[in-house]
Amino acid sequence: MKKKQQVTGAQALVDSLAKAGTEVLFGYPGGAVLDIFNCLPDAPFQFVLGRHEQGSVHMADGYARATGKVGVCLVTSGPGATNTVTGLATANMDGVPIVCVTGQVPLNQIGTDAFQEADTTGITRAVSKHNFLVHSADELPEIVAEAFFIATHGKPGPVVIDIPKNVQQALTTATYPERVSLRAYHPESFATSAQMARLAKLINESERPVIYAGGGVIASGAAKDVAALAHRAQIPVATTLMGLGSFDERDPLSLRLAGMHGTAAANYAINHTDLLIALGVRFSDRVTGKLAAYAKKAKIVHVDCDPASIGKNVRVSLGIVADVKDVLTTVSSRVRAADHAAWLAQIAEWKKKRPMAYKPMHPNVIMPQQVIEAIDKATRGEAVLVTDVGQHQMWSAQYFRHSRPRRFLTSGGMGTMGFGIPAAIGAAFGRPDRKVVAVCGDGGAQMTFEELVVAVEHKLPITFVVVNNACLGMVRQWQELFYGKRYAGSILSVKGRLANERLEQDLKYDYLPDFVKLAQAHGADAVRVIDPAKLEGAIRKAVNSGKPTLVEAIVEPRANVYPMQPGGQPVEGMIFG
Repeated sequence: MKKKQQVTGAQALVDSLAKAGTEVLFGYPGGAVLDIFNCLPDAPFQFVLGRHEQGSVHMADGYARATGKVGVCLVTSGPGATNTVTGLATANMDGVPIVCVTGQVPLNQIGTDAFQEADTTGITRAVSKHNFLVHSADELPEIVAEAFFIATHGKPGPVVIDIPKNVQQALTTATYPERVSLRAYHPESFATSAQMARLAKLINESERPVIYAGGGVIASGAAKDVAALAHRAQIPVATTLMGLGSFDERDPLSLRLAGMHGTAAANYAINHTDLLIALGVRFSDRVTGKLAAYAKKAKIVHVDCDPASIGKNVRVSLGIVADVKDVLTTVSSRVRAADHAAWLAQIAEWKKKRPMAYKPMHPNVIMPQQVIEAIDKATRGEAVLVTDVGQHQMWSAQYFRHSRPRRFLTSGGMGTMGFGIPAAIGAAFGRPDRKVVAVCGDGGAQMTFEELVVAVEHKLPITFVVVNNACLGMVRQWQELFYGKRYAGSILSVKGRLANERLEQDLKYDYLPDFVKLAQAHGADAVRVIDPAKLEGAIRKAVNSGKPTLVEAIVEPRANVYPMQPGGQPVEGMIFG
């Protein structure tokens, strides 16, 4: 009998990550993980050095969203681990599978305030799906297998593995398990025959149905099944922000985005529907508005793999805890063909009366919506579009025609500024066959701009577009509409930082920093566009350059995102500008 070979815990970790299917590892080194990093030169997967731990987690997140695989990252103890919290929270809110490995001080030093010690498991408990503190090198292979299982089964999410330094150095003969069996975790749920019969009956009897598709549709790979149901029964489809791409927006049945900055047709349809078929959604406050008035004429069916989400925010007529794809596959044969002609005619009227549109505010100033339209045109709507958070995020949702899943990556639930640049880099590693475009505001871009050098280092042909309006646009918009135009802390130009600056009085800004010079300093090509006539050409050239390129578009600073349904207000309170 062949004797099992002893390896260090660090080597066991690297071997286990490879067995689990890791293709790219994002991270940043430090003293508590040097034993692991010592094994990486011989690892069968690629290591990508981020420039900040938060950026590394966002890269793993972008990789996971673009591919559907687990994103993996590695950081050191103390500040290395605490710097991951924002990225973990971002992934946790949006249901993104990540395994984050953190270093820790030796077991016998935990609790002694040792150098770079932090209670990582305590700190990350609230922002991760699960976490482990490893006590023995013998546990490592099994814990890695369990971490990947937990991250991907049930509602996806981030899992943290905290490994003390002495565990990394200890020897073990433990190997990666053939299968994972967790006694206390059995997330698979299936709809009953009675639930399927009732769902089919509700659909067949409905006169004004609406499908409401969220991120769970994309996570379960059910986009084609949603389209099949919609076409069979002629049901219009609205999506959440996380669900963009789950239904082709070029389809006549598409209502596009619903919620605070959704289309009038989507919000009106939900307000008047008699059956809302909610698939893989959370019923966030960003979409429901005033809960007491939300879809009050409808019976609501809620399908989600997470039992905690059913009935959490909205009372439902039928709650089904199951995989969305499984439900749609089962129920499709029981749904009769229908046309709902009167209902679709009403929706067409709403679309015509309240289209997604904007008007230029100055003939020589670029409207931010034009930037997104130029990206859509240059990429023919086929790019993986990654956004930061703010006004540009909503314009990206509104003016880019989303047609396929895993092509629109954004921080939804957490609304994390700084997400865009590193997430785009992660997406580019995961989908080298796709053009990747990152859209950022001048505020969010400054939070993680250091990661641009990673795209340069790896020659990733990403187009980074900075929509520069010299302010924190969404904050500024709320201050304009609801805080008496007191622009405290939201103006990023040096001249405009007075607490009550009136944007209407002055369009002359000192745009700082100079993003073109900043990008060039990182080794990327860069160009600034001010003239609307030159916008499309600049975007097209950048997208087709084959190199990491930044386009800084100086846009109208007074532009607002419309339509807008103010938080906590009913559909009737929508503002159209």
